Amino acid sequence: MNTNDRKPDARTQVNTEGLKPQQSAGGDLHQQITDRILEAMETAQATGKRLWGSQPSLPLNFATGKPYTGINTLILWAAGLKHGYASPYWLTYKQAAEQGGQVRKGEHGELCVFYKPWETEQTNDTGETETKRGAVLKSFRVFNLDQIDGITAPAREERPAFVALQEAERILAASPAPIHLGGTQAYYHLATDTIHLPERERFTSPEAFYSVALHELTHSSGHPSRLDRTFGKRFGDEAYAMEELVAEMGSAFLNAELGIINATLEDHADYLASWVKILKSDRKAILTAAAQAAKAQAFIRGLAAPAAQHAA
Repeated sequence: MNTNDRKPDARTQVNTEGLKPQQSAGGDLHQQITDRILEAMETAQATGKRLWGSQPSLPLNFATGKPYTGINTLILWAAGLKHGYASPYWLTYKQAAEQGGQVRKGEHGELCVFYKPWETEQTNDTGETETKRGAVLKSFRVFNLDQIDGITAPAREERPAFVALQEAERILAASPAPIHLGGTQAYYHLATDTIHLPERERFTSPEAFYSVALHELTHSSGHPSRLDRTFGKRFGDEAYAMEELVAEMGSAFLNAELGIINATLEDHADYLASWVKILKSDRKAILTAAAQAAKAQAFIRGLAAPAAQHAA
């Protein structure tokens, strides 16, 4: 939860100037992505579960070992939840073949996207040559390892239950916003730049504590002295819900990175209703939220990096 209404400010909106959404036989990619996430969120709303609540980790490319980021994380989480995939690993058809695997007949890949930079030179009205730059939204498809024969996934260690996570503690210790423990509410107070959490013992599990703490820490990353994140100008009355969506996704990305799963917010159903409303009214909102959440994730991990290096 983030207290204090934020003032409208266009400085921190994702810059979409010069972005050309790819048009294809399947329609606008932005709309396809939003429809996919909306379907998953509405399903989650009906079941009372989070879109990312049962995912084993961040989705990973099996060939490179690197995690997918931003909107692709949500796309692959949604696909995993819909189809019941147990594996966090994904590959393109070509990568699967190069790894000695074969996508099973009849399987369908998941549409992921990336922005490909472009530039062109144009002559203006005065006869001068100008260079214009932007990016076009491109797509590619990946298959889950559960859809591929001939490749064995590496064994995954089971995390012991109810064990404090040292890496999560390092992240909280590096918070530039002071964290105060006590009381019965969890929130980030923008005016005082402070995070407030109940004592650890009040939570049902360490995972629940860290999930809520990382949610509030993601809120704090939007402080004017940090990422200076605002949504007022574009989203108006929905700016609060948009910020909550960013905080939830940022927390989810960090949770998955730390191996924390099945930690939910009690009022998640109310948030889902607000998020569905935003996504139905703005086809690019989910892209904006995912990009801002990924930026917050990277910022927070960057704060904890020196402590992790020292510990190593």
